[in-house]
Amino acid sequence: MRKLLLATAATFGATMAMTGGAMAQPVKPVAPGTVVVHVNGYLQFEFGDFGSSVNTVSGSGGVYKVNPVTTDGDARLYGGFDAQTVSGLDYGAQIELRTTASDAGVAAGKVTGAGSSTGTESLYVKRAYGYIGSPDSGFVRVGQGDGSFSLMQTGVVEAFGDGAQFNTDGGLASLLPTEATPGNFIYADASGLYATDKIVYLSPAFSGLSFGAAYEPNSNGLKEGYGDCGTPATLNSAGTGTACAAETSSPLAGDIGKRRKNTIDADAKYVFKGDGYVISAGGGLLYGAPIAYDGPAVAAPSALHLGYDQLEVYQGGAQIVMAGLTLGANVKGGQTLDSFAFKAKGTRDALSYIVGASYVMGPIVLGGSFYDGQTAGSYTPGTKGEGHTLSEYGAAAGANYVISPNLSLFTQYLYGHKQQYGNSGFVNKKDGQVQAIGAGATFKW
Repeated sequence: MRKLLLATAATFGATMAMTGGAMAQPVKPVAPGTVVVHVNGYLQFEFGDFGSSVNTVSGSGGVYKVNPVTTDGDARLYGGFDAQTVSGLDYGAQIELRTTASDAGVAAGKVTGAGSSTGTESLYVKRAYGYIGSPDSGFVRVGQGDGSFSLMQTGVVEAFGDGAQFNTDGGLASLLPTEATPGNFIYADASGLYATDKIVYLSPAFSGLSFGAAYEPNSNGLKEGYGDCGTPATLNSAGTGTACAAETSSPLAGDIGKRRKNTIDADAKYVFKGDGYVISAGGGLLYGAPIAYDGPAVAAPSALHLGYDQLEVYQGGAQIVMAGLTLGANVKGGQTLDSFAFKAKGTRDALSYIVGASYVMGPIVLGGSFYDGQTAGSYTPGTKGEGHTLSEYGAAAGANYVISPNLSLFTQYLYGHKQQYGNSGFVNKKDGQVQAIGAGATFKW
């Protein structure tokens, strides 16, 4: 029975491997002197219903009412190759393509009615990297992809429901109004970290212990380079304009607190395999510096006037897998905001934790998680009537029926809450909350 459960768990892991915040294709073993080309992908569709404190919102022109019943989903393509030289050196490249749309409520075609505007949908590159190495010496990755802080994250259980919960691009959380949905930095597999160009080293395991490190000179993606550095930047009335992509300083207000330089991370992980169980524990550090502002003086109170702290984040986590049951926990903290953004000087450090579990019983998977976090949110020192802390938490529960390694049906429930006194983005300037239930299918090939 235990072998059946473990086999089913492996099948479910393969089914979920391309959903939500999961990493792109792993290295595939190949024979010496051969090349294996693959084009994989997945399609996920979800039907959901939600209730929120911001179902009705006021904006320019009047009142807007949100339809609580809707659909969402995602489609991704994973292409690349894996190869090995005759001498046993592994190498290859992986590319992850995702879908994007031009405008909510406007499909990719002619829409009848006032304006008769045409929407568009397209593919874009999210991850693209090459690797070289061997199981004995470790692997070096180069390109746009995950650093060791993401790849070696331990204790964050996401393999149930739509495979991502609140860490999603196209799942149930994508249906929810952002003003009421809790943000998070508890998930290290965040696009603000992995959609940048970097070099990564991942070591082999030494008696169960492995480590990794990554370096990112700036927050460029592929092909961004030095952009318009040959042309002087032109400021508009908002203080933004055209500038270089790779910088150490900028006169543009819109660049500050947004662009990083000299980002590094280092992580270690220990895995112990016992009789019928596997225990993992690990932790690491992430550091990045904001570029400097050298434009016109800015009056207080404002984050630009104060400047931004360096991005300094730590994480630690543990997980146990035994007889189909997975239990995990992870904690993160340090100088950051949600999505690993820079925080203004003089504001509080962030702290967040997550606990989760999943259980595999034949073709059925049950899972749940809860995370809670505090950051400085929108607070700027010197601003009156605004709380110093943004408190957020999210709970998720889900179930799956694995029909085959390529098809899984799922249902999921989410509840989230966020609160910061005086934040004008929330109803009554106090808080926002949301809950949702959905069901769908994940097709993988």
